[in-house]
Amino acid sequence: MPNQRLSVVVTRRLPEVVETRLKELFDVELREDDTPMRREEIAEAMRRADVLVPTITDEIDATLMAQAGNRLKLIANYGAGVDHIDVHSARQRGILVANTPGVVTDDTADMTLALMLAVTRQIPQGLAKMQADTWRGWSPMAHLGTRIGGKRLGILGMGRIGQAVARRARAFGMQVHYHNRRRLRPEVEDALEATWWESLDQMVARMDVISINCPHTPSTFHLMNARRLKLLKPSAVIINTSRGEVIDENALTRGLRAGEIAGAGLDVFERGHDINPRLRELPNVVLLPHMGSATQEGRIEMGEKVILNIKTFADGHRPPDQVLPGML
Repeated sequence: MPNQRLSVVVTRRLPEVVETRLKELFDVELREDDTPMRREEIAEAMRRADVLVPTITDEIDATLMAQAGNRLKLIANYGAGVDHIDVHSARQRGILVANTPGVVTDDTADMTLALMLAVTRQIPQGLAKMQADTWRGWSPMAHLGTRIGGKRLGILGMGRIGQAVARRARAFGMQVHYHNRRRLRPEVEDALEATWWESLDQMVARMDVISINCPHTPSTFHLMNARRLKLLKPSAVIINTSRGEVIDENALTRGLRAGEIAGAGLDVFERGHDINPRLRELPNVVLLPHMGSATQEGRIEMGEKVILNIKTFADGHRPPDQVLPGML
């Protein structure tokens, strides 16, 4: 669609520098506040826009896709994950889907290690004691956590983020193991000093820490189900900065309450912000509000990728980060 100023609708507030650049380049509708669009608002936007810029909070399923107007030709997602978008339905309607891969890799890997340390070293408990002004001095047996150095880390999903977690874990002296849909190339595996397990069951039964770093797809839904969670050692902890649907949250809660799992650090949840209330009651659980990619630098870089995808499309070319059904 060369030489045409595209109509773009953005569903959430974005960093000011990103919104300003979008306004300079396109006929853009920006969100006045940071509340999610209602479903009917998204449907209306899809009827009048050339490009929709949604986020992970916008569920664009086949029913919503069927309401799109003939103008809509690109969904330029603000984020790497696209499990909230029916890519197959979009393709059938001739609508391209693009995302922002690679931008949040380091930020999410950093948060994975932060959660790992928070759980194993009881950082929230210490913080709570200081805030309540109940600390009465050092004690040899108080606040005893466990080291992560020397421990076995099992990474579920060895893509960009999984590999970034592995590099950080090696710096902490951890032994890196992984399960992935495809085994890494030998030179990559050697550089990470990582051990591959074809059997996920065999891997999780032997690990001290499990890190979930795979996307949510039909094949990964409840990949860590009740049966598999029971394979974990009672001293093991599980960290999830990927997608909440990969873990059976109810089964995880039962295991944590029963002492069958030592702890968990969760940045994502199976039902979005509707968190199992029993999880909040557990002292061995650290919960974060989906902060894995939340850095100023990361959010701006995501916006720059969105702009590049739209601008490339406006110039008559395929967006560089187009998502195809075969990639899912």
